[in-house]
Amino acid sequence: MAHIELNNDLPGIRGLMAYRPETEKPLNFLAETLLRDDNNTLSRGERELIATYVSYLNDCFFCQNVHGAMAGHYLGCNIDQIDRIKKDFKTAELDGKMKALLSIAASVQKGGKNVTAEQIEEARKNGATDVEIHDTVLIAAAFCMFNRYVDGLATWAPADREFYTNRAPQRAEEGYQSSVYK
Repeated sequence: MAHIELNNDLPGIRGLMAYRPETEKPLNFLAETLLRDDNNTLSRGERELIATYVSYLNDCFFCQNVHGAMAGHYLGCNIDQIDRIKKDFKTAELDGKMKALLSIAASVQKGGKNVTAEQIEEARKNGATDVEIHDTVLIAAAFCMFNRYVDGLATWAPADREFYTNRAPQRAEEGYQSSVYK
């Protein structure tokens, strides 16, 4: 049970957004911009993977499964493959750029000052643009906030991971600003 009475039975951040609709709009706009905006050279799947990995590092069950299912949907892989990436992205079948960006995201999750010049150089060496590096840092920072919001108020999350994978196609179609997201 959540630490506060949300007056709804929605899981995770959805319950929090229904509780405080005035904060829902800007938070969903941020998620929509970071994860779905088409004016980005990182694919939606890659951006969702960054969100997933940070949520995994933060041990946020709800967010890592929502965004893991989304990453899997966009990247054409299943939740087991996403789990393997979360556990050891360095040996996963990812290109060098994505591995470098996930390394940066992991450093942001620990604290922004943990990002090193060497990590940035490695990302650039593997083809990452300054915009992609920027967006990786912002996604990682934003998901630290989202994860802490979800877990800091002890929201509930469906334990059945099929819940997340079954919803991914609909979420991919509708986005994060849809009123259905409530």
